[in-house]
Amino acid sequence: MADLDDRRAGDVTMTFGGNATMLLRIGAFTLLTDPSFLHRGQRAYLGKGLWTRRLTDPALQPTQLPPLDAILLSHLHGDHWDDIATRHLDKETPVVTTQEAAKALNRKGFAATSDLRPWQQHVLAQGTDEELRITSVPGVHGPGPLAKVLPPVMGSVLELVRGGEVSWRGYISGDTLFRPFLGEVLERCGPLDVVIPHLGGTKALGLTVTMDGRQGADLVELLKPPVTVPVHYDDYDRFASPLGDFVAEVARRRLPGTVRPAYRGETISLRA
Repeated sequence: MADLDDRRAGDVTMTFGGNATMLLRIGAFTLLTDPSFLHRGQRAYLGKGLWTRRLTDPALQPTQLPPLDAILLSHLHGDHWDDIATRHLDKETPVVTTQEAAKALNRKGFAATSDLRPWQQHVLAQGTDEELRITSVPGVHGPGPLAKVLPPVMGSVLELVRGGEVSWRGYISGDTLFRPFLGEVLERCGPLDVVIPHLGGTKALGLTVTMDGRQGADLVELLKPPVTVPVHYDDYDRFASPLGDFVAEVARRRLPGTVRPAYRGETISLRA
């Protein structure tokens, strides 16, 4: 039984590259999320005259990547897709993203984009017995007027399907604020094995545009995952809410489940 548990734990893993960049190995599938390869001190352009400076070095570079089945992009900001990604990632690799980001990447030569509307699904297949379903989840990157300035953002529910049955299901929030409608993830897709929230309490024009520690705890309380793996909280200078804020708030509320942080360069299991 222990050997079976070890095999199950090892068939869904994440190698953390920093910020929101993750190398996901889910069954037979290998995905890269939100590729940010800038180094410490370099700046990323966020649009509308806004910049952010990287405070850390990435743990992954394009030359280190294995062959990819797809790239999953929550939105097109310079700290989630940078010029290094444009120059060095294989332009034939499918990119699953928002409609706006897909159009921009098409202009950069990435022809295999899948532009998803909220709750629309994209399926990757390996033979006849295994598939990976990717469902786009809506998000809100900025409150009020900022929503018109910031690009559309999506979260993603990933489902590993074997023999017609869901073997594992995870949710990556993308750069969204907490909103009660995110509870639709459970209603539409079912219970989750893991939630990966983008945290940091990112500040733009004095307003918070990603979940801080309190909002991240709100999401955990809403979705009740057995495992939460926080990302996106200390790599850029616009982050205002460190990981400790989230960990402390989850502990204060005595929320169920386990918080499982990943250090840059570390590979962890995404199973409970």
